[in-house]
Amino acid sequence: MKTLKLTLKKKWFDMILSGEKTEEYREIKPYWLKRFTGGVPNSFNLETYLTKWLQNKNIPYQITFYNGGCYSDKLPNFTIELKDIKINKGNTKWGAEENKVYFVLKLGRILSKSNCG
Repeated sequence: MKTLKLTLKKKWFDMILSGEKTEEYREIKPYWLKRFTGGVPNSFNLETYLTKWLQNKNIPYQITFYNGGCYSDKLPNFTIELKDIKINKGNTKWGAEENKVYFVLKLGRILSKSNCG
């Protein structure tokens, strides 16, 4: 299984670690689509590509979240299951903007943690 590395601000890091926050959000942009799918064609229509990907998606990832601006094992971090990726509005209490649509990363159980106190 591949590990997707992502950084979080302390507030969201702690909420996910405690189990209070069960999803994370990323903007719908080619950058994130490429990270989630492993690659996209050089020339494509984002809406068409998203529709096709959502119909056939495979989630071969777990996520390691780092509390800070870089991916250093010296920083607090934990690895968690990625159960699903959907496209939907996010919860404003969990950092989403009102009425904005995101990649919604549905999180599962924590697999491991390091330097988390």
